Amino acid sequence: MILDDTLARLVAAGPSEVRDAFVGFVSARGDAALRRDGGPEHVTASCFVFSPDLSSTLLCFHRKGGFWVQFGGHIEADDATIVATAQREAREESGIDDLEVTSDLIVDLERHELHGRFACTAHWDISFVAVVDPDAVVTVSDESLDVRWFPIHDLPSDVAPGLGTRLARARDALTRE
Repeated sequence: MILDDTLARLVAAGPSEVRDAFVGFVSARGDAALRRDGGPEHVTASCFVFSPDLSSTLLCFHRKGGFWVQFGGHIEADDATIVATAQREAREESGIDDLEVTSDLIVDLERHELHGRFACTAHWDISFVAVVDPDAVVTVSDESLDVRWFPIHDLPSDVAPGLGTRLARARDALTRE
């Protein structure tokens, strides 16, 4: 069951104030915390995609948000685990069918508020990581306007708030594995 899987992965992430808030949110809301229709705030899963040398990242320009961001989105009924959600979203949004999440360890947790054209008010985002050859053919999904590689140290000015910090955390987690 995806609820048990999500809680187990959160607990395995180790104690922190942010992790404890995620565990509290998911525990208090139960299955509703994982469903888009479970309330205005819910869990999402995302995937940071890096080149093998970790010098570049693949991002999408989010249609609704109007910013560059990692791949991710809502849990669907067929997703068996939170890792499967992150991997499915990354595959769908990048067009890279054989993209594989590198590890089932959480690399980043972030609750962010949403405004503008979003129906939700906040996402409790659980992130994982993948490594992909920069020569892989990418396609743009309906949710995005563009998909493109960027050097980690030369991101565009219109990235999602906090993306640089989140990328650094994800990359640091990958180098510790």
